[in-house]
Amino acid sequence: MEKKRTDDSEPGPVPPLRLDRFGFLKQEPSPDGLTKGRSAFEYEREERRVRKWRKMIGVGGSDWKYYLRRKPHVVKRRIRKGIPDCLRGLVWQLISGSRDLLLMNPGVYEQLVIYETSASELDIIRDISRTFPSHVFFQQRHGPGQRSLYNVLKAYSVFDRDVGYVQGMGFLAGLLLLYMSEEDAFWLLVALLKGAVHAPMEGLYQVGLPLVQQYLFQFDQLVREQLPKLGEHFTQEMINPSMYASQWFITVFSYSFPFHLALRIWDVFLYEGVKIVFKVGLALLKYCHDDLVKLPFEKLIHALRNFPEDAMDPDTLLPMAYSIKVSRCLEELKQEYDKKNGKNIQPTEDEKPAE
Repeated sequence: MEKKRTDDSEPGPVPPLRLDRFGFLKQEPSPDGLTKGRSAFEYEREERRVRKWRKMIGVGGSDWKYYLRRKPHVVKRRIRKGIPDCLRGLVWQLISGSRDLLLMNPGVYEQLVIYETSASELDIIRDISRTFPSHVFFQQRHGPGQRSLYNVLKAYSVFDRDVGYVQGMGFLAGLLLLYMSEEDAFWLLVALLKGAVHAPMEGLYQVGLPLVQQYLFQFDQLVREQLPKLGEHFTQEMINPSMYASQWFITVFSYSFPFHLALRIWDVFLYEGVKIVFKVGLALLKYCHDDLVKLPFEKLIHALRNFPEDAMDPDTLLPMAYSIKVSRCLEELKQEYDKKNGKNIQPTEDEKPAE
């Protein structure tokens, strides 16, 4: 019996994916099908910024260390304003110390990827599709993005078998891969977790998440000191930072925050260290303070995990964060936390007073 033909026509062209400027799928079409473009003035301003940055870092970063020694305050101010996107990958490598690690360890990454095996391989494969699933680079199953992410995470799990692999690491590696090669991303991950410039982050991913526990203790005390009314409300509603802030520290805001904001935070985080995570967290609570103090438990939890769009504007939130002083308090709170937990550890570079 002849099979019934349902459609003689050729399939039509697949409509192109609607992506934002960072490569993420757009959730909704803009009104009237129009996308808000950047004005000629904004393009010109961005070009001026790029020229300033190129002059500052030199070809391939050749002038970076010289400029940093001569004009550290200019570097800090420009980083806080945001690194131009076209230079972000290179500058991240320069400010994190990862470029030096790469140059000192030729061939090591290839050895880890090709010739070593990891006990975490199945866990990494299981989690790959959960990392930036709406980004075009990571969408294709077993595609180039997912393969690169797997390679970086596998290599790190072999490089540091004590830490191995923990799910939150995928967002760090994924973010880095959007701005640099596999090998560069791997060494930047090493620089962060092993502490090439700032305090090591590996405690965020070790068994029991010891550094997460310390940071949440410090953040809880900072909320009580700097936002006492909100801190009291949290106590009454039995809210603690582990209910809403753990991912802030584990993924440095790359998990659920708008990507353009996460990038600006990462610019500062790589240069100034983890204190920017505390500052941004406090700034968010401060910005939404008057609404948060009125909410009962369930609505409060929802609000703390879903901040309004206006609170996520980098040009509003980050200046507020920069104005918050935390370094001295962080050092004192770390000493208090260590004493409470029977430790006797000297303050790290990130916790020494210097805003």
